[in-house]
Amino acid sequence: MTATATATTYKIDIAHSSATFAVAHLGISKVKGEFADVQGHVVYDPANPSASKVEAVIGVASISTREEKRDAHLKSADFFDVENFPTMTFVSTKVEPAGEDELKITGDLTIRGVSKSVVLVVEGPTGEIKDPWGVFRRAASARTSISRKDYGMTWNSLLETGGLLVGDKVDIFIEIEMMVQSESGAAQ
Repeated sequence: MTATATATTYKIDIAHSSATFAVAHLGISKVKGEFADVQGHVVYDPANPSASKVEAVIGVASISTREEKRDAHLKSADFFDVENFPTMTFVSTKVEPAGEDELKITGDLTIRGVSKSVVLVVEGPTGEIKDPWGVFRRAASARTSISRKDYGMTWNSLLETGGLLVGDKVDIFIEIEMMVQSESGAAQ
């Protein structure tokens, strides 16, 4: 699949990619977590970045905050509702340069069946390298913030101090490594 003569299709390398998040806890600290199951593809055109496209799927069951009970709660209907919504997705709608080695990618983030437009600030992608096995790769880092309430995750608990147990703003950080995908769809 080639978008233009200079565009290349890359498969997101699940073994070397992750999506992490941080959210306020008790109003005094931040809890961090990770989704290890990040898949998808990127069509990148360095000569014309606006012709580039990103599609990613994150397996919500891969969530880990290093606390088994909290992870189970996050998978429940109070938060991600993994049973009914096993994945969240991001599909770009606009890609634009945002400085040297930076992009601004606007797209639809869908969580729990709710789609909202978000903007990812992206460092990279890096220059293409050839790994020891002959596969061409690039990497990129992205960040954004969302309101969890916008996606129907409204559960909370009032503290004696009047504050809330869980903050609304969620900071998201994405690290992807991607590899060239052949015309047949297989990674080279």
